[in-house]
Amino acid sequence: MNMPEEFKKSPITLGDWIISVLVTKIPLIGFIMLIVWALDKNIDPNKSNWAKAELIVSLIGIAFVVIIISIIGFSFFTNFSEGFGPSQFD
Repeated sequence: MNMPEEFKKSPITLGDWIISVLVTKIPLIGFIMLIVWALDKNIDPNKSNWAKAELIVSLIGIAFVVIIISIIGFSFFTNFSEGFGPSQFD
């Protein structure tokens, strides 16, 4: 029978998935490994797609945190600078 190569490969085992998830939990190294797995052409397509999805979710989360911190920081410094204006000491 003439089957495509991707159907002839065995699936990624549960142990491999557990190791992959644990590696991604290591700060910075996990992010780098996600980039490697997402871009490497020799990685199983399922793992590559998972890594791409994890990267997208991580980047959305980072952008969200940056926006929230910026809003909080902006409001804090705006209130801080208004609290010590010249009108307070008159």
